[in-house]
Amino acid sequence: MSTNDEWTIGRLLQWTSEYLGQQGGESPRLDAEVLLAEARGCQRIELYTAFGEPASEEVRAAYRELVRRRAEGTPVAYVVGRREFYSHTFRVTPDVLIPRPETEFIVVTLLDLAKRVEGERPISIADVGTGSGILAICAALHIPGCQVTATDIDMAALEIARHNTAQHGVGDRVELLQGDLLAPIAAEAGFDFIVSNPPYVSQAEWESLATEVRDHEPATALVAGPTGMEVIERLAPQAAQHLRPGGWLLLEVSPMIEEHVRELLVNDGRFEVGTTVKDLAQLPRVVLGQRN
Repeated sequence: MSTNDEWTIGRLLQWTSEYLGQQGGESPRLDAEVLLAEARGCQRIELYTAFGEPASEEVRAAYRELVRRRAEGTPVAYVVGRREFYSHTFRVTPDVLIPRPETEFIVVTLLDLAKRVEGERPISIADVGTGSGILAICAALHIPGCQVTATDIDMAALEIARHNTAQHGVGDRVELLQGDLLAPIAAEAGFDFIVSNPPYVSQAEWESLATEVRDHEPATALVAGPTGMEVIERLAPQAAQHLRPGGWLLLEVSPMIEEHVRELLVNDGRFEVGTTVKDLAQLPRVVLGQRN
């Protein structure tokens, strides 16, 4: 950044937006704002009333380092160490996936279905492959009295989830267990809901993903195998064993395997398959199966 003239907040944002755009960023202005708010220790909206204010050398030095990391390809969420999901802020590191808007459709669907059983008894929920804990925590925050059991095979991911449960004050209602899928949970545990955003990317899809994703996000949380169905094929029968009669399995899926997932649940014989929930792009995103 040039030292000529005064570096105001507005000028910093303009220069950085142009620079990140030249580096191939998809949302350079948003990235510039998020990083500058981080460097200033303020909310992003506060930047809009500070365009004419000069930026201190301390802020500029911190900002340069953040912008450098972003320009090298590190996702903004990893640079600042957090991401917003369902109007809540969660800590994220390269040990966990960056939460995406599509996953919010699991939360919306879960809350809608939970209204049907609220009041009858405390609702029990399992979150399989919890990662940063976003689904488990949102359930605990928005479904009064529910108890959530969240599993992940990766201990580093569980540490991030543990931080987030404590941050949101739901550590007493979210139990975190290490293990593969539902293996850490006794088979006789009867859940009202099992939710999961499992690995569902095929190996071929992985090769076509943005370099930013392949270079920084954990492949084990994304790639299922050659077809993208490998994890779901193991999870579905386990879920059937752990759900109460009438309980629901909610799976985030790739639009490319949605029909295969529905067929898998139908062929299992223990599920009634509901209408797939579509995301904002009208792509099939959440497959529903109700236990017979």
